[in-house]
Amino acid sequence: MATLSATGIRRDRFAVLFLVMLTAAAGNTAMQSVMPAVGRELEIPDFWVSLAYTWSALLWVLLAPYWARQSDKRGRKPLMLLGTVGFISSMAICGLILWAGLAGWLLPVTTFIVFAMARSLYGGFGSAAPPAVQAYVAARTDREHRTTALSVIASSFGLGTIIGPALAPAFILPVVGFAGPMLVFAAIGIVVWLAVYFILPNDMPRHQARGAIASEPSIGGMSGASAIRDNDDEDDSPTTERLRWKDKRITPWLVTGIIGGHGHAAILGVIGFLVIDRLAMPLNEAQQAIGIVLMAGAGATLLAQWGLIPQMNAAPKRLVIWGFVLGAIGCLLTAFATSIHGLTVAFALASLGMGLFRPGFTSGASLAVSRGEQGQVAGMVASVNGMAFIAAPAIGVLIYGIWMPLPFLITAGLFVLLAIWVALRIKG
Repeated sequence: MATLSATGIRRDRFAVLFLVMLTAAAGNTAMQSVMPAVGRELEIPDFWVSLAYTWSALLWVLLAPYWARQSDKRGRKPLMLLGTVGFISSMAICGLILWAGLAGWLLPVTTFIVFAMARSLYGGFGSAAPPAVQAYVAARTDREHRTTALSVIASSFGLGTIIGPALAPAFILPVVGFAGPMLVFAAIGIVVWLAVYFILPNDMPRHQARGAIASEPSIGGMSGASAIRDNDDEDDSPTTERLRWKDKRITPWLVTGIIGGHGHAAILGVIGFLVIDRLAMPLNEAQQAIGIVLMAGAGATLLAQWGLIPQMNAAPKRLVIWGFVLGAIGCLLTAFATSIHGLTVAFALASLGMGLFRPGFTSGASLAVSRGEQGQVAGMVASVNGMAFIAAPAIGVLIYGIWMPLPFLITAGLFVLLAIWVALRIKG
């Protein structure tokens, strides 16, 4: 008989929940790590490569809250299955289309139009899985185990951002080439779907236990949900008054998150192209270098969130200021690094800063409001995290086309100004 894990859920069931989140994050970041090389191979302008993700990110922001509500009505397992189907179909179609384009069977423009359409399947339907997973955990754990269980589930997104870029070069296979990572992760997704179907029991929710909405998984942009709305908490009844974006308690935090998030998303959108151009390697070799740089960035973000923040025990304001300072230094170094070692260290430093900034901004907004308003502010934070990845990566690539260091220099200046603004404007 299966035993309970430290989370209070049977080990086999919790492993399935973890894999649902991990596979989505790893698959998406693996795709993102190879797309700069794919675009160069097809001679597609960098801007259009970046723009292919915009529609998917927008759909995620719009539909993730809807799927979260549906998980309360229709059950967690059906929504997990739906989200996993969205991931599988998106990955499989994207991989097949890119394979056809790279083989010369489709025109490059046609390839990327169909790719963008297939990618939207994940933004539209893949967004159903994360809130369902979080809600499943919240509904099936007691107070003693809930925080641990949700923390482990949220960490799966961060772990996936390391695993994806690490495995991507190994999945560039002889026949399918750069389409390999997408096809392999589609196959892994099928295994995960079967595990969800056969291992997790059917559930019919008796009460709300909705997970905070995570934004679409992106390299270095980890935003796995860290909060849960669960109405079995007697002292956590939601307020009937609507929390507004202009509320003076949270406006400074939201402004900080929006501007800082856009700067972060912009450098994430161009780092792959910078590695290719700076190192001037053949694309196959450059892909390995991209994987190393992105792994270092994701690892530094995890170091900040799992290691430094618990040890620092710092107030949100200090986390945000230190995050922007380190991020600015990292961006400046990245702008002019010319070796794989220099790019890796510089981007890791920038990512370390962002690993401090994002939790600082999130906790600052949360602490600024009452307990009954936590659900509303969590939704606002999720919107802020998601909206940054709609247009900022494409804008960053446009600026990159003017001068390679420019996106990093602009972002560094932006981070310095934000650090000063936070120090002067926010109390604490």
